[in-house]
Amino acid sequence: MDTLVATTPATDAPAALRRLYFLRFAFAAVWAALLFATADELTAPSAVLLVVYPLFDVACAVVDVRSARAHGGPVRHLYLNIALSALTGVGLAVAATSGIPAVLRVWGVWAVTAGLVQLLVGVARRRLGGQWAMIASGGISTLAGASFFAQAGKEGASLSGLAGYAFLGGAFFLVSALRLGRASKGA
Repeated sequence: MDTLVATTPATDAPAALRRLYFLRFAFAAVWAALLFATADELTAPSAVLLVVYPLFDVACAVVDVRSARAHGGPVRHLYLNIALSALTGVGLAVAATSGIPAVLRVWGVWAVTAGLVQLLVGVARRRLGGQWAMIASGGISTLAGASFFAQAGKEGASLSGLAGYAFLGGAFFLVSALRLGRASKGA
């Protein structure tokens, strides 16, 4: 997929972004279902799922950077997202050895910072169309991150909120993909 994105003409930037958003929606939906099934306790499979999510985000951001660079779009915030997600993958691997509260704290910090980055990227891309959902998602992610951090201190903390968060984030990617399709048809 990287090669296709990097070699598309400049007028195809929304189409490349749209394909990436559809992929992100599908991944988030499957990931959320798998995590929800194991959310009550931190097991080896759920720990693997937790680490895979930010690593998938890294891979998507790399594809996004290549596409944005090829089309003359902004990439600075995408590099920040790559660094944050890579650090989060490592942080979650370590936190998984300490229990659900530690995982929720790491995820919460990531959700806040990644949400702010997503908000900035959405604002920078608003001329492409379909970005209002990314802007809203970034804002919601920031609030959800604070909620995860707070939940970590409560009795009976669970990973189920992370599954809901991922699915909602995926739904925002789906909305953006559909809006990008409409925007490109109207252009």
